[in-house]
Amino acid sequence: MLWYKSWLDTRWRFLIGLGLLLCSAAATVLTYPQILKLLQIAPQNVGGVFAQQIRESVELAREYRGYVWSNWFRQNLAQWATLFAVLLGTAGMLAHSGGAIFTLSLPISRPRLLGIRAATGLAELFVLVFAPSLLIPLLSPAIRQSYGVETALIHSACFFIAVSVFFSLAFLLSTIFDDPWRPLLIALAIAFALALVDKLLRAPAFSLYRVMSAETYFRTGHVPWGGLLASAAASALFYYAAVANIVRRDF
Repeated sequence: MLWYKSWLDTRWRFLIGLGLLLCSAAATVLTYPQILKLLQIAPQNVGGVFAQQIRESVELAREYRGYVWSNWFRQNLAQWATLFAVLLGTAGMLAHSGGAIFTLSLPISRPRLLGIRAATGLAELFVLVFAPSLLIPLLSPAIRQSYGVETALIHSACFFIAVSVFFSLAFLLSTIFDDPWRPLLIALAIAFALALVDKLLRAPAFSLYRVMSAETYFRTGHVPWGGLLASAAASALFYYAAVANIVRRDF
């Protein structure tokens, strides 16, 4: 029953996110031939503050594997999946919600209740990351390109572990604040700040967004184990803090 209730509480966030991400992944693949045509007429000498990043994006797009990594894992998936990770996390346990208070009154321990809530959200996030990413190898032959399933799986695994940090952060915030907006806005603000720092300062490989896109694996073939372990540890820390917060509160 608790699994089913958790699903009912988050199903529309999940289904909307899945539909948007599947469409985005399909568009990423199917627009590649047009991108190649545009690259042939693109200016070679670009000036300005972001000139180096623009030139890098153009060079990456000339190869299909680089294009998929740059446009899907580093941009589209990073933006959409982060948003829906926060949305799923904030559906965890809001103190103001009458349904949440009723659920807490059931004859079940609070750690188990939050465990089921978190597991449901993470399972939905897992599908949101893997299903659209695996659509890319399936659609690539339609434009006479190929993308390895193994590569998609490794990138998706790295992405899921890293983006779960935002899910767990939002989950924790939803146990602190009594309204649905502050957890959402605070988590999104933190995600935006981290993305801005990564974009402007070109942070080292430890950057959460570098781990999320598995940039080290893309460039060198090495899985960023250190960043993945740090991300998993941060997610676990946020989750246990959320459990401790709910256990000690008197509703």
